This record gives sequence, structure tokens and C-alpha cells, in this order.
Amino acid sequence: MEMPLLTSFNLGKHKLKNRMVMAPMTRSRSFIDNIPHPLASEYYCQRASAGLLITEGVYISPYGIGYLWSPGNYTKDQQKQWKYIVDEVHKNNGVIFQQLWHTGRIAHSSLRPHNELPKAPSAIKPKGRVYTKQGWAEYERPIEMTINDIKEAVQQFKQASYYAKDVGFDGVDIHGAFGYLIDQFICSGTNKRSDMYGGSIDNRLRFVLEIVENILEVWDSQQVGLKISPSSIVNDMSDNNPKETFSALLEKLNIYNLGYVMLMEPQSDISNLPNYPLEVSKYFRPFYNGNLIANANMTKELGNELILSNTAQLVAFGSLFISNPDLPQRFRINAALNVPDRKTYYGGDAHGYTDYPFLQNNN
Repeated sequence: MEMPLLTSFNLGKHKLKNRMVMAPMTRSRSFIDNIPHPLASEYYCQRASAGLLITEGVYISPYGIGYLWSPGNYTKDQQKQWKYIVDEVHKNNGVIFQQLWHTGRIAHSSLRPHNELPKAPSAIKPKGRVYTKQGWAEYERPIEMTINDIKEAVQQFKQASYYAKDVGFDGVDIHGAFGYLIDQFICSGTNKRSDMYGGSIDNRLRFVLEIVENILEVWDSQQVGLKISPSSIVNDMSDNNPKETFSALLEKLNIYNLGYVMLMEPQSDISNLPNYPLEVSKYFRPFYNGNLIANANMTKELGNELILSNTAQLVAFGSLFISNPDLPQRFRINAALNVPDRKTYYGGDAHGYTDYPFLQNNN
């Protein structure tokens, strides 16, 4: 009997060859004008045996930039490179979604057009530092977004989804996790607004639902996914009751028939936070009727268990896909796994990017 992870799966019009997803992972190699690195096509093609590839976070506009050297898809040069990447992935029988990203307050004025301060739901400065062209700098206090700013951001997500479609992606993944702009609206710790976008849970969910609805005017619902992180405290995030907040979000998402919702398992110690579920996918499964992707700290054994129990329909692997471009084949024959080199995750050249050995070169 074939292991559950290696069984095929129908995601809308796409028949995925297995249920293994290459997770979206920042690699910080877009050194020139946020254009994908020349090696990016090789990087993604090497991993096209995954049932679904999701790109690293891709900035929806210059105003969404939060880090150096991550790619965008809002200029002709960026789009030209993405089209080449997508075409090459398709030649290798891969299915690839583009992740749409706006970092909100997790940014720095020196990275933004005209050195403008970042904008966010509320003017709350995050703890921590960000790497800039001048070196490490403390985060700044963001400017609270006006209603017009919010409407503009929604349209930027919609426009970015058009661009993704134009260059040939098979779908889009909305980055709503890890303390970036969408997550900042969802969570009570970063959203202190008193208007229609703040206060009640319904109001705090309005921004993400407007983004979903606008993107569904561009894409078929099964070609759209949303990534969320209910138990994450990364980037100085907090919520009064994440169980209540995110169960409400998932229940509201049921009407849209999305391709999937990706749930991030905790990646920090939250044992002293009783309102934060320790097993995210298992806790939130009852609230959502559609496909779930489980992500973070996944193993072959856990992935198979989550699929067998119908907790998740797909399972995403991050660092294991970085170091094992042929991960499905390694799982299939129970081969040894390459160990990822964390020092090469961000920035750099081919080393730690496209030079991990395949099985036939790993004797």
C-alpha cells in the first residue's frame, strides 16, 4: 500500500502527483531590483516532484517590502523572470502557486519608496530589529493606515494576483501569517482600531476577507490558498483569544471554497499561553470544511498520520525540501535525508540553494 503522502490529490483542475507541498520559504537571493535570482528557475525545477510548489513570499508592491533581497512581481523585469521560472517548472510537470506578501509594520523606512515609514493597522512599534542596507536597525513606529490606505492595499493584492495569472502561475497563496500585514489586522495585539476594521473579531477579519473576495474576482476559488499562523508569536504578535479569533476566520472562509488553508504549527515555546493551541491543525480541523495544509515541523511519519486521520489533505515541508530536492523519492524508498545547512538559508549563491545532491549523486 502506497504511503498517504505519495497518493495523488485533486486540487481544483490540477491533479497533484502527491500530497507533499514545498512550503513557501524566504531565501533572500533577489539582489537586483527584487528580481528573482537567475538560479531561481533551477531551484524550483529541482523540486518539481513535489505535488505543489509554493514560491517564497513575493512583494505585491514596493510598499509591501519588509526585507532586503526578496522578490517582487510588480515590474516588467520581475514578471519576465517569473514567467521564465513558471514555464520551466511546467516543462518539469510541476504545479506552482505564487505567494502574495505585504509585510506591514515589519519593515523599515530605508527599504521603502521615498523613505516613507511603514504603515500598519495601528501605530504600534514592534520589538526587534531588521536588516537594512546600513546594517541592523530597530523597527520603527508605523503610521496607522487610513481607510483609503486599506482600500489601496486590498487593490494591490488584487493587482498582484492579476500579475501572477499573467505570467502563468497555477494559483496564488495569500500570506496571512507570521505577523505581517494581514495578520496584523486579524490579531487584537496589533489592531487597536475603533473603525470598521478594528475592535470586534468580525471587524478585524474584514481586511483579509476583502482581499480573498477581490482575488476571487481574478482566480477560480480552487486556485487560491490562504496561509495563517494561529499560534505564532513571531514578530511580536499577540491576540487576546486566538482560538476564538481563528476559529471564526475559518468558519467564515467556508463559504469561499478555497483550494486550501495552510495552518502553521507553533514554532516558538507557547506552553505558558493557554489560549494558543499546541496542535494547530488538530484543534482547528472541526471549524473548516475544506482542504487543510499542515506546515511546520512536519516529518514523514507525522504527515502520513495527519492525512490518514483526515486532519490535513496536504502536508508542507520546508527545510527538508531545501536540502532534499528529490524529497518524495527519498520518502518512497526510505532513503537517508540530506541535512540542511541553516547558514545558507538566506542570501548567498548556489551553495545551499541549488547544489544539494540528488539520490544518484549521494552514494
